[in-house]
Amino acid sequence: MFFVPEIIEKKKRGLKLSDKEIRFIVEGYVKGHIPDYQISALLMAIYFKGMDLEETTSLTMAMAKSGDMVDLSAIKGIKVDKHSTGGIADTTTLVLLPLAASVGVKVAKMSGRGLGHTGGTIDKLESIPGFLCELDGDALIKAVNNIGAAITGQSKNLVPADKMLYALRDVTATVDSMPLIASSIMSKKLASGADKIVLDIKFGNGAFMKTYDDALELGKIMVDIGKLAGRETIAYVTDMDQPLGLAVGNAIEIIEAAETLKGRGHEDLFSLCIELGSEMMLLANIESDKEEAVKKLKNSIKDGRALEKFKEIIANQGGNPKVLEDYSLLPKAKFKIDITALEDSYVNRIDAIRIGLAAMKIGAGREKKDDIIDSAVGVWINKKVGEKVKQGEAFARILANDEKQLNWASDEVVESFEFSTKPVSKRKVIWAKITKDLVIKF
Repeated sequence: MFFVPEIIEKKKRGLKLSDKEIRFIVEGYVKGHIPDYQISALLMAIYFKGMDLEETTSLTMAMAKSGDMVDLSAIKGIKVDKHSTGGIADTTTLVLLPLAASVGVKVAKMSGRGLGHTGGTIDKLESIPGFLCELDGDALIKAVNNIGAAITGQSKNLVPADKMLYALRDVTATVDSMPLIASSIMSKKLASGADKIVLDIKFGNGAFMKTYDDALELGKIMVDIGKLAGRETIAYVTDMDQPLGLAVGNAIEIIEAAETLKGRGHEDLFSLCIELGSEMMLLANIESDKEEAVKKLKNSIKDGRALEKFKEIIANQGGNPKVLEDYSLLPKAKFKIDITALEDSYVNRIDAIRIGLAAMKIGAGREKKDDIIDSAVGVWINKKVGEKVKQGEAFARILANDEKQLNWASDEVVESFEFSTKPVSKRKVIWAKITKDLVIKF
């Protein structure tokens, strides 16, 4: 039996906590035996004194085991999960899920809803008429065995320790602690049952991690946690200083995903999905050669298999697959406005978080957890950093169901763009890849 104040005192002095002490704390908190004020004190001690890798892994495992541990062993083959730390116009999952499944990767994806300026994959999929985002374990396993992929919301009892600790971190100014961030993300990944994990760690204005160095550090910690937990993990550090894709919303991100799977998407989104998808193929032992994996993915888009797989996934979960061909079947906003350039110029900068917040304010996202999403609204970005725009050409479009919101959002989007009369370099999307052995910089 441990004494909680002694554990707090130990971490306050910068000493290492044992695996048993960490499990005692997590289990006791989830069961209601340890009060918030003691956990708050411990979180602040961790914030200032940190945790080493063994402590962070112990915390991650204790959190993962605090609720349901998903068993995917009935799915044949190696299951590979992909997780993004979130950002603006991050349509990656909607493209990558069918793309990876179309070449044989087994993906049982558990996704969340959006909050604040970051969108949620479940919200986006629910803009498809009839699509069911809540699958029980048997339905999830059956779908992945039959068609290669399925997506569902996270169960209410998946990592309850994380929900409780995050709520406390949020009100005690201990959110931005590397071991606490890493354990929060990895506990959910480990509890979700995948054999191997690909992480997409965003950094920049529109991301939670603001700098490359912080994102790199977080990536290294999470890859090491995966190694100690027996789940091979690869992490990519990618740019979110501007929106990744062109669509910021819900129904319009379904459209962008469809266009990308038809080979007509923006190069930034396309190239990231190809890189992540090829890594998933290598981890799943479907392909041993990176170049061959890339070739197979591009061929799947070229010959239409990836798009057909998305239709299959949608139909299997009760949705209307015709939305991928006839976009009028998706929710449509009443009002739209194009924002045009005053002169010939180049996009110098896009304030990603401001774009995301503008989309949220008109209904595309949630300011509070119980806010209702408007699937039809959002922001289309026609030009990204380094791209030329001509006088009178639209560089963005706002879609709204309220005229007042439309005018307000258009002002916000105008202020989000900076232009230069001189050519501007395009931004790099992929900055680094982290494996258990090395860091490869792009």
